[in-house]
Parts: sequence; C-alpha cells; structure tokens
Amino acid sequence: MHISPIKPILAAAVLLAFIPAAFAQSGRVQPTPTPTPPDEIVKVATEEIKLNVLAFNVSGAFVPDMTLDDLVIAENNVLHPPSSVRRIPANVLIVMDTGGEMRVAKSLDRTRRVAIAVAEALRDGDQVAVMQYSDRAEVISEWTTNRAETVAAIKRSNFGRRSVFVDAITAARQFMIASGADNRHIVLITDGTDSLGRSSAKFDALQALTATDISVHVLSYTSMEIDDIEPRSRGVSKSPPPKALPDEVAAQLPNGARDVATAPKAVTINTDRAFIRSMKARKADLEKSQEQLEKLAENTNGTFILPDSPDEMLLKAPLVARMIDSSYVVTYIPKIPVVDTRGIAERNIEVTSKRPGLIVQARRKVLIPTDAAGRRR
Repeated sequence: MHISPIKPILAAAVLLAFIPAAFAQSGRVQPTPTPTPPDEIVKVATEEIKLNVLAFNVSGAFVPDMTLDDLVIAENNVLHPPSSVRRIPANVLIVMDTGGEMRVAKSLDRTRRVAIAVAEALRDGDQVAVMQYSDRAEVISEWTTNRAETVAAIKRSNFGRRSVFVDAITAARQFMIASGADNRHIVLITDGTDSLGRSSAKFDALQALTATDISVHVLSYTSMEIDDIEPRSRGVSKSPPPKALPDEVAAQLPNGARDVATAPKAVTINTDRAFIRSMKARKADLEKSQEQLEKLAENTNGTFILPDSPDEMLLKAPLVARMIDSSYVVTYIPKIPVVDTRGIAERNIEVTSKRPGLIVQARRKVLIPTDAAGRRR
C-alpha cells in the first residue's frame, strides 16, 4: 500500500507583540519588548491509498473502460468512494530463485524458461526488470520495455549453492519503491525457502512487502519439491530401484538366471536417522513456505500458481502476465487517516462492482506500521 500525502495546508500563525509603555522619568532606558510565542501551526493532511484492481467480463476478457461509477470500496466494512481510476503500463520485477542446496524440481534452466514465458507474454509498453538470487540477491536487468534485453538478461542468470530468500524479498521491495512508479508488480519464481533459516527475518520481510501497494504473483516450486521429498522423509527412496546386474552382463546369463538378474531389487529403506531428520525439516520448511507464499499473493491481490509438474508451471506462466495486464490503479481516501492509528494498523480492503457484467478482483490486507506518535514509518 502506498500513501500519498497531499500538500499540507498550514494555518496562518498570528504573532502578537506586547509593547509596554515607556517610563516617564528622564534617562530611563525602555526595555526591549518580549514577543508572545506564535500559535501552534496546524497541519491538515489528506492521505490516499492505492490499489491494483483487476477487471474482467463474464467471459474472462479484460474490460478496458472501467470508471469510478463502477466500483465500491469497503475498508474494514466501511464503504468508501474511489477517487481515481487509471489504466497505465505495468512495472514488473521478475525475481528468479536460482540457488539452493536441496532441490529437485527447481533448476536454473526451468526457472529461466518460466521467467522468459512471463516476460514475453506481457503487454507492449510494460516496463520489466529482472533480479536473481542464490548466494546473494542482485538486479541483472534494469527497467526496460525491450523484451530482447530482458530475455538476454534472464539467459545470463547464474546458479548458486544457497537461496537467500529474505535478502531477495527485501531488495525487491526497496527496488520497486525506489522506482517511484505506479501499477507495480513482483513475480516470484521460487520455492520460498531461505538457506539461512531466518524465520523471524522472513516474517518481517513478508510483512514489509504486504505494507506496500505492490502486487506479488508467485509461481511456486513447493508442491513439486514436497512430492519428491515426502518418501525420503520416511526413509524410503522414491527413485526407481536399480537392477541387480547391468543389462549387458545379464544378457550373457542363461534364461532363468537372466530373469532373476534383470528383476528390480526390493525398495531400499534408509535407516540414517540424521538424513531422515534433515528430510523432515526440509519438508516442513517447504510446507510453511507454501503457506506464506499463498498468503502473500492473496493479501497483495496477486496470483498464486502451484503447479504439480514442470510442464504445468511453464504452461501457466503467461497467465501471470495476463493478470498483470488486466490491472487498473484505483485510489481512495480513507475515512480513518493513518495518523489516527497507533502501532500497526491492519486494514482489510475489498473492491466490488456495481456494473452488470463487470467482475473485479481487488482484495488485500494492508498493514500500516506507525510510530508511537501515530506517524507512518
């Protein structure tokens, strides 16, 4: 959520000077008058909240002519009229998870192909930047409308051993805010785990991202990774069991012995307790990350895609671009200003349509951190 304070109106301060009468006696020095302190300056500020609102018709096609009269905004169940509706090009930061010690479905090549599919499906005029993170988070392509430049940068992305998710989320938020643009979107291609295990820092980073007006869209590896790791967390290998002998050796044996030699071995049970514990911890981390990523997308009016296979992930990547390009920037003025809030204000915002045949999607949870005096941090 972004709050744009309108220029404060300053109440005029009147200075009243009191001048004492001069003494009548000759030779007496008249004292210097002491001015009365000015009245306290009163500041009146108006705040504005920005939302990305998706607009479709009943057939799922984008509606290009949405107006102020079409919308109703509810903030914590209090109705607010929209103050502006604009359709402008999107500013999209693609964040690629290119590292991690324990991964099966997540690969550099697959992440590249998904990122390219998103970039190429975006509308002409959309600005795109690319960030990769593994051992560290770094921007590998600045803002551009040139898709060839974006694709070339994606192809230059590198693999690393670690996955610094917390650093990436923090850097992505700062990069987007520094752009100063509206209609901002982050696309995460990730499993959402952090190699350093920084759970509290991860929570804080996700909360900080939720407190912006940036929509976050997620293409998640978590389901595929969990599917692979689940048997190993029970000490059972999911991989096909090896044959007793190589085919070229078994082919030289008599018929009866050949059948026995080419039959698969029994399923292997791993009794290494340390290994099983690490697999269980990894599975729990993936499950928690999946929950966090889904909640992040929901609370920022983004799209959460949880594919069961690499092919499905690649197939659904353009859907993220379609959702981004169906966005309007809608603003409204809250009836309870942020300056009246103490601590962290949680505001649940939902936008609905008054126009027949218009379907809008804009539901988000806005967290507004403030200091002890009620000022927005």
